[in-house]
Amino acid sequence: MSRRVDSVTLDNLDHLPRHCRGCVFWELAPHIKEQAEEFGQTELEKEAWVSSVLLEWGSCGRIVYSDNVPAGFVLYAPPNAVPRAAAFPTAPVSPDAVMLTSLKVLPEFEGTGLGRMLIQAVAKDLTRRGVKAIEAFGRAQEKDKDSCVVPADFLVSVGFKTVRQHPRWPRLRLELRTGLTWKEDVEAALERLLGEVSITSTATISESSLR
Repeated sequence: MSRRVDSVTLDNLDHLPRHCRGCVFWELAPHIKEQAEEFGQTELEKEAWVSSVLLEWGSCGRIVYSDNVPAGFVLYAPPNAVPRAAAFPTAPVSPDAVMLTSLKVLPEFEGTGLGRMLIQAVAKDLTRRGVKAIEAFGRAQEKDKDSCVVPADFLVSVGFKTVRQHPRWPRLRLELRTGLTWKEDVEAALERLLGEVSITSTATISESSLR
């Protein structure tokens, strides 16, 4: 079984699950969301939001594929690009963090590690961009299972720590210096080592040619 993670773009936005493709829970303020739903414009609003964040900030999501089949996705953005965030009782998100808004793995792929894979992809992307942390509002109660909020238990299982408690909507944080896996750390070390070897070899060849 092959797996890959691609950046979310306007070209592959339709690879999100149907419900999520038209969900603007995070992307619009509550009253504007209601208007968009009333006039059937949620998919257009979702596309406009992704386009705006891509242009003004950069990459804001990842889609994971299993044997070329879309199996899940994650979206993230600066807190000021997420209108709904201000409505949560554990707001605001810390100024040094990027907010993880949505993460979904399709039911047939649950329990296969794809959720963790998505978090690792986000951590890798944001670490390279100099971001210090990821924060998210977690869903702590089972009665809210139909909510668009990521389950708090999942966030804890992939390394997030609670920074503000709440019986329903705790805010959690992942420090990005610990966000990369040991495998990625080893790969980075090997890249540095190979770079040093290449430089040393080039210098040796240059010295020999001068003799």
